[in-house]
Amino acid sequence: MTNHQHTNIQSDDTCCTPDLNAVNQNKNTQSKQTESESGISREWLSAIASFILLAAGLVLDNWIQPSWFEKTVRFAWYAVAYVPVGLPVLFKGIRIAFRGDMFTEFILMSIATLGAFYIGEYPEGVAVMLFYAVGELFQDAAVNKAKRSIKALMDMRPDTANVFRNGKFDEVDPTNVVVGETIQIKVGERVPLDGEMLSDGSSFNTAALTGESKPKSIDKGETVLAGMINEQKVVEVKVTKLFNESSLARILTLVQNATGRKAKTELFIRKFARVYTPIVVFLALALTLLPYFFVDNYVFNDWLYRALIFLVISCPCALVVAIPLGYFGGIGAGSRNGILFKGSNYLDLMTRVDTIVMDKTGTLTKGVFKVQKVEGPLDQKEWVPLIAALESQSTHPIAKAVVEYADSNFENLQVSDIEEIKGHGLKGTVNGKQVLAGNVRLLDKFGVAVTEEVRTITDSIVVASVNGTFAGYITIADELKEDSKEAIRQMHASKLKTVMLSGDKQVVANKIAKALNIDQAHGDLLPEHKVMKVEEIKAGKKEPIAFVGDGINDAPVLAISDVGIAMGGLGSDAAIETADVVIQTDQPSKIVTAIKIGKATNQIVWQNIALAFGVKVIVMALGAGGLATMWEAVFADVGVALLAILNAVRIQRMRF
Repeated sequence: MTNHQHTNIQSDDTCCTPDLNAVNQNKNTQSKQTESESGISREWLSAIASFILLAAGLVLDNWIQPSWFEKTVRFAWYAVAYVPVGLPVLFKGIRIAFRGDMFTEFILMSIATLGAFYIGEYPEGVAVMLFYAVGELFQDAAVNKAKRSIKALMDMRPDTANVFRNGKFDEVDPTNVVVGETIQIKVGERVPLDGEMLSDGSSFNTAALTGESKPKSIDKGETVLAGMINEQKVVEVKVTKLFNESSLARILTLVQNATGRKAKTELFIRKFARVYTPIVVFLALALTLLPYFFVDNYVFNDWLYRALIFLVISCPCALVVAIPLGYFGGIGAGSRNGILFKGSNYLDLMTRVDTIVMDKTGTLTKGVFKVQKVEGPLDQKEWVPLIAALESQSTHPIAKAVVEYADSNFENLQVSDIEEIKGHGLKGTVNGKQVLAGNVRLLDKFGVAVTEEVRTITDSIVVASVNGTFAGYITIADELKEDSKEAIRQMHASKLKTVMLSGDKQVVANKIAKALNIDQAHGDLLPEHKVMKVEEIKAGKKEPIAFVGDGINDAPVLAISDVGIAMGGLGSDAAIETADVVIQTDQPSKIVTAIKIGKATNQIVWQNIALAFGVKVIVMALGAGGLATMWEAVFADVGVALLAILNAVRIQRMRF
């Protein structure tokens, strides 16, 4: 898209699509300078000047009628009134025409207004351009309102970071900070990069990332994300990601790219406008010339006037502005609620979803595991450190729980030959001993005998062997998220079918499903089995399904589902990058919120389509029949556009 002087949202085609990439720093700086110097934008000054001249001309025309207001002076007066609002549109139409696109709204407006001047209807020619310009200014205002929550993100990235170098903290550009360095965040400052808390802890405002106003307490060793605001005390953080790889940078990239993925309705309107515009131009030409062959008292100027009215009212601006603006508003409403849609097409897809398939760990449960019990034939002091040393090489939540339980008793052990066996566990050598740590299937795979008692345990379990001998097991418990039950209740209230997939035993999956009232639960699934299960659910279905997950092993399922939804707060980078929708708050109840936002957006878009088409068809018919003047056409066109815009921004005020 190209930025134009007249408006931020015009593209060099018939579509007036809001473009987030147009909101760049240079443009913001220029805009602020212009407004600070003049107190009002140049476009508004042009519109006001044109309005004053038009109003004065109408007074002279209709009430005073001075002798000096002769034809030549009258033409010059209205021509001067026309220039501030008409020339930018005229020049833009010519410029685009030279690029090969002859049929744009700018050409429509130019033909209509120049034609009005040709037949002596000067006030109407000025009025068409004036109201068109005012409509564009209101469109700018509407787009800016829709962008507000996203533009706020643009200003969130701090310009500096306090980095510990050469024995002191120095202010440097965050882009120059490397992984492993220590940064200091003072009270009230925004965190510039992702990192690990080194201090005892503090309270952080996470609203910019998650949409949640409630402060979050982050303790030593936990993750701190760029964009959070430190609210309690000065803390130190070890940087774990580069500036451009931080959570905040990722959010900005996702939202910026979101406007590039269009919904089918939006794409249809864009294509429709390209076909529709030349058709109405030729119909207007036919309306001017064809009556010559069929009407006895044919007067060229009368039929030209009717054609000009037809052109004015046929301008597709209300459609090609308000419809993309509706989708853009939906994306903005989502980001305000901690939900990132990666494109307006996913807003549409969410409205049609009838089945929600969910991973268990990290989606419905917190994914924060604690060791409950350690049992086995061998002394746990002998084998638990070995298992912890092996599990320390994994990022799985269960592995972290084992490492935490073992404390630091394993740190001096030598680990080598590590092999991750998908869906089973880990195999490796620790201090020269062959160690297995995983589920019962892992030990079965390597021929290690496991007691029946262990096989009947329903909790999450890590079974261990050392040098081919069963050493013992560790039971680990996860807990449900606070809003999981409410999320499932809302899904059922919305007539959605719920399915849960888990790598845990079927018994564990059934237990969770019963507690949450989930329709179906499938356990004992490896990552590839989850893919097969989702494909099986999709088979023969007309309506799309959504899959919700958070782990790196969920990425393949997120990719093949119709709508992939990732839990973005604690979810893996792979899951977030693969997903179509990201829930920053990690709350499953936001899934229903995302669907509600999609439905509200879809409803507004179709209301605008019906409004624009309905009014345009009626007034075009009246204009062609000589029953409507250009004034009525102008008010109908601008009025419809403004109503559609106001309806589109209404989503910004909705509560979900």
